[in-house]
Amino acid sequence: MAHAVVGGLVGVVWLVGVTLSGGGAVSGGADRPVAGAEAQGDEEGSWVVDFVMPGAAVVAAGVLAGYGFVRRRRRARGRTTPGGAPVQAAEPPVGELDERARTALVAADDWVRVSGEELGFVAGRFGVGDAEHVEPFAGVLRDAEAELAVAFRMRWQYEGGVPQEAAARRHALAGIVGRCEEAGRLLDARAAAFDQVRGLEEGLGGGLGHGLAVAEARFRELTGRAAIAAAVLRACAERYGPAATAGVAGHVEQAKDRLVFATTHLNHARQCADSGDNGGAATHLRAAEGAIAQATAFVGGVERLAADLATAAEMVPAALTGGEAEIAGARVGVATSAVAASELYDDVPPGELRARVVHADLVLAGVREELTSGRPYDPLDVLRRIVRGVAPVAAGRAWVIPAAALVCARGAVADADDVVATHRAAVGGEARTRLAEARRLLAPPVPGPTGRGPRAELADLVTADALAQQAGELAEQDIRVYGHPSEGPAADIDGLAGAIVGGVLLDGAAAAFGGPHSRLRRGGPAGT
Repeated sequence: MAHAVVGGLVGVVWLVGVTLSGGGAVSGGADRPVAGAEAQGDEEGSWVVDFVMPGAAVVAAGVLAGYGFVRRRRRARGRTTPGGAPVQAAEPPVGELDERARTALVAADDWVRVSGEELGFVAGRFGVGDAEHVEPFAGVLRDAEAELAVAFRMRWQYEGGVPQEAAARRHALAGIVGRCEEAGRLLDARAAAFDQVRGLEEGLGGGLGHGLAVAEARFRELTGRAAIAAAVLRACAERYGPAATAGVAGHVEQAKDRLVFATTHLNHARQCADSGDNGGAATHLRAAEGAIAQATAFVGGVERLAADLATAAEMVPAALTGGEAEIAGARVGVATSAVAASELYDDVPPGELRARVVHADLVLAGVREELTSGRPYDPLDVLRRIVRGVAPVAAGRAWVIPAAALVCARGAVADADDVVATHRAAVGGEARTRLAEARRLLAPPVPGPTGRGPRAELADLVTADALAQQAGELAEQDIRVYGHPSEGPAADIDGLAGAIVGGVLLDGAAAAFGGPHSRLRRGGPAGT
């Protein structure tokens, strides 16, 4: 462009110069100028001065103005900050960033869950502590879980209004997405090596044969456990009442549904392997393994509930006694020294502490009335009511109260986790975020002085229990909204609908160890 402008200016100057130099005498003969030539030259020179020079100036000014405009346009497109970084385009709306973070959390949670399930089958072949074939992948799975845990923690704080500044909140959402992407990257980085360890492409004489043997053994074991779980469920409902087993009422049937799906795909895997289609066999085997893992969760949920109900029934009398001791101690503390009581109960005003004592008394009175009614009762629910009623006045006088809180919280977290694990395609980020926070609060405290007393630890257990129950309720809502993935009376053939809701199949292919890029190696459809 600069060359064009300079060329234009030179051309204008040359034109002016030629015009001025050509303004002299025009020969009319050999010796004499034509009459009036001198006057004519003066008129031509005047014309040049009056018209050509101003025109040239206008042309030059126009060319320079055009060049300046073009340069400004180019600078505007590539403008940089004083530090040299390009000015970024308009940022996406906060709502879009928020949705992106929710989606990333759900996806990363699924990657971690699926990877853990498939690693469990590898451990079934080589042994849980195998240093060569299991531990390298268990380590990367722990790293991915750590990244995901931080992302969920950031999400929980974000929903609680932390941070408050708009720019910082946008940065928090970006951080959540980044942590989730890092979890996926860690898993993807080891996916190829994981496939080599499994050796599913080696056929029946290699890893595929071993994988089928492990899956079929688990299938047979689980079939027997499912039959026993059905009997256990009926016994618990008769002893403790239908309300006590309502949360797992459909678990046995859903376990059988997943086992039907597993049967179909184990057979398909055998057929593919016999015909030399090792890739197809691997796809069907992974589908069967996913269904077996979810059936295990359903059956395990029934078995765990039966054990927790029995434990809670044994703890209820001791919890009542311990709760009465805590209430009595709080009442005496308020009556003798309001200042000391306020310090012991985290600066709770004496009036508030008295109200808490009254409420705890009412809760225990209601529990005693239910226990003496002679009707079946839910011991977990009773134990939970005791803990929640007494916790506000507890000061570490009775060991049984935190022990009871731990039983309740562990059961609630495990129950909610089973719902998410067996309905991955339906459950959204809200339920998973609350479950992750409940799991964090339930984790054992870090060794060493933390400055947290027994009241704070008990409060964490109570909060974990409440959050886990919320997570389970939100997950159930998501499942109802998701509905049935297939339509028509013959749509749910061989347990396909349950496998889709459970996330056993993703886009028609079996889920596998790895992150977002793992689906590139899943092979063909496994839905039929």
